[in-house]
Amino acid sequence: MKYFIKFFFTAFPFFLFAQSPKIVQKPITWNQERVQLSLDYLKNRHGLSQAAPTIQPKMVVVHWTANNSVKATFNTFNPVKLPGRPELTKASPLNVSSQFVIDRDGTIYQFLPDTIFARHTIGLNYCAIGIENIGSRQNPLTDAQLNANEELIRYLSKKYAIEYVIGHHEYQRFKKTSWWKETDPKYITGKDDPGDKFMHALRGRLVDLKLNKMP
Repeated sequence: MKYFIKFFFTAFPFFLFAQSPKIVQKPITWNQERVQLSLDYLKNRHGLSQAAPTIQPKMVVVHWTANNSVKATFNTFNPVKLPGRPELTKASPLNVSSQFVIDRDGTIYQFLPDTIFARHTIGLNYCAIGIENIGSRQNPLTDAQLNANEELIRYLSKKYAIEYVIGHHEYQRFKKTSWWKETDPKYITGKDDPGDKFMHALRGRLVDLKLNKMP
């Protein structure tokens, strides 16, 4: 019997990989003001009137933070209102955020519950879970982050009917599809994160999930 067990875990490491990953809970402020601003965003930007600021996850959007630490990212996302950044505040005072953040060593942090609305991708927030990765163009994402993104996305795909995994820099490709919900056609920002190389590697690892091809 011991030989069978040894063979099983040697030949089928993916069995372990498919289990729930270790996720460190690090919740950002979620109060009545953030609830209301999220509902306003859903209505004014996405054209969706909802009783609660929830999403039905159908997509995962992968980002990088352009800063060097989880602490800095938490401090950026934690305030309810967005300080500065007029190109974003003109659309809504609601601060940006994401459901997950992955450190450079692959540690996964959860800032918001999976199905709670977060402002991270124009036109797609209503259906997308955001994964931020600590890194930038000058500090490319690590192999540990690639592994953690794969592990987390596999976990999320078991819970929700995820159809797309995209990089933030690819979001405008959905503009002419039924997925796009943004009331102002001029509200667009240029993004380059996390880049084609990382997304090619990540999607290459997720082929068995049979995700939809990019539009």
